[in-house]
Amino acid sequence: MGNLKPLEIVLIIAVILLLFGAKKLPDMARSLGKSARILKSEAKAMKKDDEPTVTATTDAPADPQAAARTIQAAPGDVTSSRPVSEAKPTTQS
Repeated sequence: MGNLKPLEIVLIIAVILLLFGAKKLPDMARSLGKSARILKSEAKAMKKDDEPTVTATTDAPADPQAAARTIQAAPGDVTSSRPVSEAKPTTQS
């Protein structure tokens, strides 16, 4: 790829513009940037998961039902939303 002359680079850019159009190129670049950010964050998360974690017994919440709750998605985010399972109080006689 280092052997490309300036005229060849201009020709490649012209062909890309003709194929995709000038209006779609910014959208394609934006989606490529989003994909790169997602890939980077997932790679960091995988590295973080591989690190050994130190668990302490004092970090556990006082209410065990509070830890069992499911977190709701953001109001506009419907792709990852799931119902929250609330524990019903039971009365024992």
